[in-house]
Amino acid sequence: MKYDMLLLRFGEFTLKGKNRRRFEKSIKSHVKSKLTAYPGATIIEEYGRMYVGLGGHDYLAVIEDLRKIFGLVSISPVKVTTTELNEIVETSLAFMKEMQPAPGTTFKVNARRVWKGFEHSSHEMNHLVGSPLLRTFQELKVDVRKPDIELKIEIRETGTYLFFESFSAVGGFPRGTNGKAMMLLSGGIDSPVAAWSSMKRGLELELVHFFSFPFTSQKAKDKVIDLARVLAGYSGEIKLHLVPFTEVQTSFTQLGQDNLIITLMRRSMLRIATMLAEREGALAIVSGDSLGQVASQTLGSMNVIGRATDLPLLRPLVMMDKMEIVKIAEEIGTYELSILPYEDCCTLFVPKSPATNPNLRIVEKLEASIENLSELLAQAVANTETITLGDGKELESSEIEEDWL
Repeated sequence: MKYDMLLLRFGEFTLKGKNRRRFEKSIKSHVKSKLTAYPGATIIEEYGRMYVGLGGHDYLAVIEDLRKIFGLVSISPVKVTTTELNEIVETSLAFMKEMQPAPGTTFKVNARRVWKGFEHSSHEMNHLVGSPLLRTFQELKVDVRKPDIELKIEIRETGTYLFFESFSAVGGFPRGTNGKAMMLLSGGIDSPVAAWSSMKRGLELELVHFFSFPFTSQKAKDKVIDLARVLAGYSGEIKLHLVPFTEVQTSFTQLGQDNLIITLMRRSMLRIATMLAEREGALAIVSGDSLGQVASQTLGSMNVIGRATDLPLLRPLVMMDKMEIVKIAEEIGTYELSILPYEDCCTLFVPKSPATNPNLRIVEKLEASIENLSELLAQAVANTETITLGDGKELESSEIEEDWL
């Protein structure tokens, strides 16, 4: 099947009144960045609609890229003809011939006269196009309720568009339209899904990963970079902050309170993420917590851990079960990477019986007993390596300077 352009349909943000234009501008920018891989493809805007001129490229390949753009709910490949009755009918007949309908296939014509200067009404066009189709294709039957093929025709002054297929897209809000947040990214299944879910709600994310050499391997670090690259396929570009966490993490092993190590470690991660958020202008922190999955994700643990930051702590998966999370991971392409057997720092020094209801006063007292904890956290931030991923790029940023602390 050969098509001329793609019709892009927007999602729920179209209900947002005065913000609609800002959201459409964000989508246009994202579409434009995706189309750099397709020379000659163009963006065509009309009121309430956005189209992509294919410029001869394979429509399925372009759709596969564009359907990952947040804010788009569906994409239809479109044939274009002149706004003349004879041409519309002839194009419709050729279109149906390409579909090769089987005997008993049901159809309807759904014409919409956008340009009121056209001589025939929408209702008239349904018959003027449908009758020749019935005469030409004996195997077709009319069904106006649930047809197998619904041939849609949009009649505009500059041209008439015909389409019938619709490919689903991710939906949600356009990238970055609801602010910026820092995402705690481990190498597991949950946090990449939480990141994707947050981006779907219009958050611009910067990812923060903690590694503990020599206890964690280079392969574990590479795995997280690959996960970030998959997420960049949805956002267009994404920053990954790689935080050296060895000294902070090992400082907790000297306290003799093994059952609280996970709590102490997670609180320090939040403090570091907060420092990075202040530097990068982020207004929230996102985590992959799912209520009750592990000891650090009981309500008591999440309460004590969350008190380590004054920023809003968003947990998009908090009420989801593991099967729901795994299903999304498989759909977005992160699952196979997440199950690779390379440990991250979250799996180190895990006690046999971690605290599920830690006492905040005791935790704060233990933190106060580590005289140089603040310095260790600041040093981890200062030595953080930042990588920008997306659009075929992997750029090593300069290490974070200390003079902002």
